[in-house]
Amino acid sequence: MESIVRKYQQRFRKVKDEMFQWEELQSRLISQFSNASCIIQRLQVIQNSRNFGGLKCVDGIQDAVLAKQMVSLQNIFISMNKTMEELHSVVRSLEKIVRDSKQLVKVGSAQPTAKQLKLRVGVKPTLADCLDGLRLLQEMHQSEYGLKLSIVSALPGIALKPSASGDLSALQQLLVDQPNIPREEVQFIYDIIFSEDIS
Repeated sequence: MESIVRKYQQRFRKVKDEMFQWEELQSRLISQFSNASCIIQRLQVIQNSRNFGGLKCVDGIQDAVLAKQMVSLQNIFISMNKTMEELHSVVRSLEKIVRDSKQLVKVGSAQPTAKQLKLRVGVKPTLADCLDGLRLLQEMHQSEYGLKLSIVSALPGIALKPSASGDLSALQQLLVDQPNIPREEVQFIYDIIFSEDIS
């Protein structure tokens, strides 16, 4: 039983590595979103010819500036989609860790009983703690990925709205907050799994 728990702890270390990767991608996505928001807000200013002042006399300046900003925005959208693919890769990796971890508890061809899953040895976590913790971490990241995908997918449509700044701010805050991955809950799971390191 103890050796299986140690194997689960190794799985949790792998999950932690994936979560570090997630955080790096999260930072990149926020930066990309912020850049896209700035351009979207700029587009609204550029589309009003009164904002060009003395430059209005330069033939085609408004169209040239608008076209350049649209190209930049398109490039950011492409980068955001690549970041989303990498986030999805983290989610798939977590799914695989959960799937593989379910195989760890099988002893030969027998499935452990509910009593065996909840058996605690000293301060070590139970097998049920390990299985539930991995599953919860995977579900959190899966849900958060779905939210991020919705936000990123909505961005091109918001870019076409005449007054999108309020929507952009709300969406960016949602990206930053990551409501589906509560830090306290994640820390609680790790505290249970590595309780012997704490005590």
